[in-house]
Order: sequence, then C-alpha cells, then structure tokens
Amino acid sequence: MALPIHNVELRPQGKLLIKGGKCVNEDRAFEADVYIEGGVIKEVGQNLTASSECKVIDATGKLILPGGIDTHTHMQLPFMGTFAIDDFYHGTKAAIAGGTTMIIDFVLDQRGVSPLQAYDKWRAWADEKVCCDYAFHVGITWWSEEVAKDMEVLVKEKGINSFKVFQAYKDVFMLDDGEILEVFKKTKELSAIAQVHAENGHVIDQKSQQMIDLGITGPEGHAMCRPEEVEGEATYRAIVLANQARCPLYVVHVMSKTAANVICEARRKGHVVFGEPIAACLGTDGTNYFHKCWRHAAAHVMGPPLRPDPSTPGYLMDLLANDDLQVTGTDNCTFNVDQKALGKDDFRKIPNGVNGVEDRMSVIWEKGVQSGKMDACRFVAVTSSTAAKIFNIYPKKGHIGVGSDADLVVWDPEATRTISAKTHNHACDFNIFEGMEVHGVPVVVISGGRVVKDEEGLHLTQGSGQFVPTPPNAPYVYGRVAARDQALAPQKVDREPYTGPVVELAVKVDNVKVTEAAPALSPDIVHRAPTRSGGRNMQESSFALSGEQIDDSKPRNQSRVTNPPGGKSHGLW
Repeated sequence: MALPIHNVELRPQGKLLIKGGKCVNEDRAFEADVYIEGGVIKEVGQNLTASSECKVIDATGKLILPGGIDTHTHMQLPFMGTFAIDDFYHGTKAAIAGGTTMIIDFVLDQRGVSPLQAYDKWRAWADEKVCCDYAFHVGITWWSEEVAKDMEVLVKEKGINSFKVFQAYKDVFMLDDGEILEVFKKTKELSAIAQVHAENGHVIDQKSQQMIDLGITGPEGHAMCRPEEVEGEATYRAIVLANQARCPLYVVHVMSKTAANVICEARRKGHVVFGEPIAACLGTDGTNYFHKCWRHAAAHVMGPPLRPDPSTPGYLMDLLANDDLQVTGTDNCTFNVDQKALGKDDFRKIPNGVNGVEDRMSVIWEKGVQSGKMDACRFVAVTSSTAAKIFNIYPKKGHIGVGSDADLVVWDPEATRTISAKTHNHACDFNIFEGMEVHGVPVVVISGGRVVKDEEGLHLTQGSGQFVPTPPNAPYVYGRVAARDQALAPQKVDREPYTGPVVELAVKVDNVKVTEAAPALSPDIVHRAPTRSGGRNMQESSFALSGEQIDDSKPRNQSRVTNPPGGKSHGLW
C-alpha cells in the first residue's frame, strides 16, 4: 500500500553553532562548541563566537553526539509476497526522528537477477525518497561467473564494499557451503567485507514442516523450528569458511547467546569477525511468540527469531558493552498486521520483520548506559563510530571533528519518552517496544548541516539524502587481514630430494594390469582382481562347490602347533 509523502521545504545548509554542550566521540568526551558551515564541521573548540547570520543552538546540559548509523535496514523490501511498509521515505523519516542520520540498506533481489541490475533498481527507489544519507550492502543470492564479475564492478565503480550471503531461506536466498566459499574468496580478492545471515536452512526446512504436521501453525512454531543451536552451528560454519578464504566476516543480527559465544571464541583465536546485535534482541525477547494474541505474537516474527530465554537481551548487552560484539543495527523490515496475516494459518507464510530504526538509539541508551553497563563513549562506538570504521567512511561519518560531515545529535540523557505505535514515525501499525519508557532523547538532529529535527518537530524533504560510497580495503578491517595473511601463509619445507630405492608395484595403477601371471584357478571360484600391490584381494571367496581351495597349489605346513599365540585350548595355565 502506497502511503502519502509530505514534503517540507528543504532548509539551506547555512551556518550553525552548537554551544555549551559536551561532545562525545568513541575515544573521549570533552566540553566544546561546534561550528558548522556548508554541511561540514569547520571548527571544534571552546568559546566559539557566532556571526550575525549564524544560527545558534543551545546545548547546555546536553551531549553532542555523532549521528547514529544503522548498519542493517530493509526499506520497501519485496519479501514473502509483499513489500515492507516502511519505504525509503518513511523509514529514513523514522531514523531521523530517533537520532540516526545514516542507514545502510540491503540490495536483495531474487535468484537469477544480476546483482548489478538489482543495485540500479534499489538506487532508483532510494534516491528519490531518502531523508538522510545512506549506503548499500549487496546480497548474493546465487553464484556464477557473471555474479563474480558484477561484484567486481560494484566494488570498483558503484561504491559497494560488503556482500551478504544466506545460510537460511532455502530455495529463495540460501547458498550451499561451496557457493558461500566462492563468494568469500571473491570478496577477499576485492578487499571487501563478507556478511552472513547465519541459520541452518536445511534444519529449519525440516523442523518447520514437523511443526505443521503436529498442528502447530501459530507464531510459536516459528521460534520452535529455529532453536538457537541452529543459529550457533551456522555461525561457526560461516566463520570456518571465511577463515579458509582469509576473508573478514560480519555476522548480521546476532540473536542468541550461542551465536554470540561462537563469535567471541573466534575473535579470541584471532579471526577477523564482527558481531552485530540489533535493537530487537537487546530490548525484548522471544516470550512474545507465545502470547495469546495472534496479532501480538506475529508482529515479533523475524529471522533469526527473538530468543525465549528472557536473560538473552542482558547477556548480549554485556558482550556489546565490552567489545565482544561490536556494532548495532535494527534489521528494520516492517509489515502491517494485514500483511502478517498472510500467515494466519501457517507461520511459514508470516512475513519476517520488525521495527527498530527509530528506537534503536534510545533502547541502547536505556539498556546500556542508563543501566550502567557502558559509558557515553562506548555508546557512540556501538551506534556510529565502529560502523563507520568497518565500512570505511570514518571519520567522514561517526566522528565529531574538523572536516567530518555535520551529522550530529543534541542528546538529552535525562529526558524520557514512552515508545508507542501511536506516536512513532514508522508506517507500520505495531511497535515491538510498545510501552517501554526510555531515557535518552534526541532534541535536535542535524543531517548534512541542516536542522532536520528540533523543538518544532521534523523538517524533512524526500530525496534530500545522499548516497555514500563505501570504499574497499578498510584499514580497521584489512590492517589485520594483511598481517594475518603474511603470518599464516603456507610455507614450503626446503629439503634434500629423496634418492633412495622406490618399490616397484606389481600392478600398474593406471590400467590395473597384472605384471605377473596369476595361478590357474578353478572356474567354480569367483575371482577378484589383485590389490594394487599385487596381493590377494581379501574380499575374494576361497570356497568352491567342488571342495577345491584357492590355495591348494601352495605347500601346506604339516607341523602341529601345540602352543598357539594366546595359549593352549586345554590343560592348566
């Protein structure tokens, strides 16, 4: 369903001065004013003065943060027979409202569609609607030499540095291990980053049918056919494949303790792997699938599912706070209840996806900073800076410094709000964080040097956002990869050549031709060819109806063995 788009006149990139606030970067927090001109930060320092034409924003008692970067969205995604209801306008509008000034969306088309053609389609959708800057990851849903060539063009000419594969969604997006390995090898060759949706698609396919056979057709079946060990196994397998290709790996939507622990263990072993929990798994849990209201339960259906263990969100937040997990996205892919109702009689047909792009910053502040698990600097790292480093757009994005883009948020850490579908800016009719009170509210949002949110509300124009190319060979990623490649490169052992004797085989291996004449044997005995070394094949029968033995021609030992190995069969020991 197409929703109306309301334009507000685009505010010019004038001169702005943010005064009195505390700037927060991922490495330090400091008192400073920020002067902006032409969409770029021109000066950061104390006691800056404003000219007469400069707009002054009072940030006294507030924090000045880099605008959030949501690493994982699916705006207007065609999926499971319908389209995500948040298109690139409504989705980026919701992002701005929550303090996110850049999204990284996924180009994700069907098998057989050229990734290059899919990229052009998604660019056309996004460019005319986005209200904030954006970039793309590209999903690889099939494999061929043509796909490999498209990947090369996408990296070298189209500003793409990340490619996603699926181990789930059998017969739709899923690749087998051999194809995934080829994608990882090509990704490494291009100095790009591999991403993976980690779930065992074969297990899910069988267990989902098992649920239906048992008469379990509701949303709880979605959770029960995708237990967390299915995510953990696929995560481990993806890390192994990436390591064999020497390719850095980014695991999207880490939803379970099991998968998170696999990532942590791999990082401790030196693997270059990054983990991305999302707002949904940090702010709520999978007990919602067992809610008595079908609408409520179905609204939480996503893949991988939220985990029924209510301690999972806190566990994942602990890992995020301590850099065992690195960045946060949302997997924002929203559907209204009438779209979710496509699966009212079969959970397999419920479109997978939830909201999050508007509430991510506040949910993480509430569950991370307000709870005392992380400080404001770590908050900046997990909501913007680390993402900018991984995808090679730092310090243009994710940083407050001279020359950085003027994507900033004046953040009130003490203010509170209650999340609700009645007041959110999404196009969808349900919010998985309904009723949650959160601390941390963006009071002013600046995107590209323009004030796009203030006390008067939102000031947005569709198409005002810009596509941000993500160059390959990110130093934050490939600085380690290059050193590991050199350290782990296979080494030949230099040794003197062997000059000793070599046994002559009785059988030529190439055509299995016997070089010695075999003894004549009775036609009653079925014969097998000798072994490669010319010996008797022990699978060959030595029995004949005539009573003849295969070795009758050989002399027999006439002596009786009185003390066989193991001792006599009679007498005293």
